[in-house]
Amino acid sequence: MIDTHAHLDACDVPATGLLERARSVGVTRVVTVGTGIESCRRALTIADAEPGVVAALGIDPHRAATGEAERVGELRELLAHPRAVAVGETGLDGHHGADTLSEQRVLFDAQLALAEELDLPVVIHSRAASPETADALAPFRGTVVLHCFSEPELLEPALERGYYVSFAGNVTYPKAQELAEAAGRVPLDRLLVETDAPYLTPQAERKHRNQPAFVTHTARFVAERRGIAYEELEAAVDANAARLFGW
Repeated sequence: MIDTHAHLDACDVPATGLLERARSVGVTRVVTVGTGIESCRRALTIADAEPGVVAALGIDPHRAATGEAERVGELRELLAHPRAVAVGETGLDGHHGADTLSEQRVLFDAQLALAEELDLPVVIHSRAASPETADALAPFRGTVVLHCFSEPELLEPALERGYYVSFAGNVTYPKAQELAEAAGRVPLDRLLVETDAPYLTPQAERKHRNQPAFVTHTARFVAERRGIAYEELEAAVDANAARLFGW
């Protein structure tokens, strides 16, 4: 199994320990995700040091109204690293940044252009911004991953446009019925699972901070929701990640 989105540099436990625990339950690969330039540098350091780890590098929307937004040129340089496999996470957040949506859009568009230039997939953060996100992505010609899928309004555009859709631990929450339904509708060849560690711990482990090992709980939930064996979902996610990230 692969955890397609984790923030190893933001976890309380060193990456080596988290990855050992993950491997012990069959999670052998992790995409660690940068959210700003220094976070991206840390992600690459981890990917260099640890087998089975690659990095997605981006400047997230929460930094759009800061000096970080002026560092897209540095991001381009970091994406030349052989362990960098995607741009992001990037996107729009109307929940934590409704007053900076215009600045977020400028930063988002710059990273979409970078992904097209470098022919890399883009990992999307969208919260309380479904129409704006769909609009921004409409002209994008590359490969899209909707990370931590949390906005049912984006499901139809995702299905129509062939986006990859990634489900995190919040899909397992009792009140998340719309997300659970969405997990049953995404084509198997466009389905991913992730932890978004250290955030959004699956229901079975809610007392603990999230970690890559816990992606198995989300995967089992999604497999049950779809009425397929865990092993079938595992094989599909691995194949999708290999195709998506060239890994």
